[in-house]
Amino acid sequence: MRTLRRADHDVVGLDAKASPFTDVVGSIADRACVARCVRGVEAVLHTATLHKPHIAMYAAQAFVDTNVSGTLALLEAASDAGVGAFVFTSTTSVFGDALVPPPGDPAAWITESTAPVPKNIYGVTKRAAEDLCEMFHRRRGLPCIVLRTSRFFPEEDDNPAVSGRYADGNVKANEFLYRRVEIEDVVDAHLLALQRARSIGFGRYIVSATTPFAPDDVAELRTDAPRVVARRCPEYAAEFRRRGWSMFPSIERVYVNERARRDLGWGRATTSATSSSGCAPTPIRAAGSRSRSATRATVERRVALDDAERARETECADAVVDSGSRRRLARSAEIAAG
Repeated sequence: MRTLRRADHDVVGLDAKASPFTDVVGSIADRACVARCVRGVEAVLHTATLHKPHIAMYAAQAFVDTNVSGTLALLEAASDAGVGAFVFTSTTSVFGDALVPPPGDPAAWITESTAPVPKNIYGVTKRAAEDLCEMFHRRRGLPCIVLRTSRFFPEEDDNPAVSGRYADGNVKANEFLYRRVEIEDVVDAHLLALQRARSIGFGRYIVSATTPFAPDDVAELRTDAPRVVARRCPEYAAEFRRRGWSMFPSIERVYVNERARRDLGWGRATTSATSSSGCAPTPIRAAGSRSRSATRATVERRVALDDAERARETECADAVVDSGSRRRLARSAEIAAG
């Protein structure tokens, strides 16, 4: 919302909770409310969801109500209102068990062609919502783009085996190599998706920082990740020693954003910012994917964020974007209480 308002777009924010970025307090499952919000709108950015952490707090039915029924209500309202572009914020969690191959197998090279194997109600309902988007494109001609975003939250890892062994900045630096993305890059991907939705029609895209790895690295990544990282990013070792950090011994999956870079034009503005080795000049993070600015955010900046700054950055995750200059757009951001 901040990004759009700074650009002088006419934006409508729909959220279950009041905030400085909420124009309408309501639920995407409320069809009458949604219909009012999308009236006269050119584009919709649908970020509403119950997330993986909510699994411990909410029944499975609540995930169906928000992630599936809410998406259906929003798609129907958008289609009926003649909305020209619909972007759905999905998640790489839809891949589920496909992300962790059996012991002894190479790391999984995850592209849009990888068959999802959802492992919990979050992944199941997000995949179902993706399929609804595809159906509305096929049946009603609604241009829909699905963005499967990787990790971008600022909180510490919820796995005690990881958070108990590695500093938070160390974890995030490691993850940028294969499963994390900057929030600013996520916003850029949404802006580009809205701009190109009409020409694309329908597409699913992985949105994650550009990995320095290649398909022929996957076997060794599973058995000796530090060796592969040292080969692909020779600058990293000295910086990690200086910080007292260490690389994960094994990496089990690699997200590949090639399709998003090709179809959406995502990441092209910063190709010159990477070193000859394929990693960012600052070896704290892998080559990222910023598409609208050559200024690269690094994990060093992330580590330095205080709580207030982190909260402000997180607000960008619920941004909506209008591909026109002064037209109305509805934002869907279902934020659960608790």
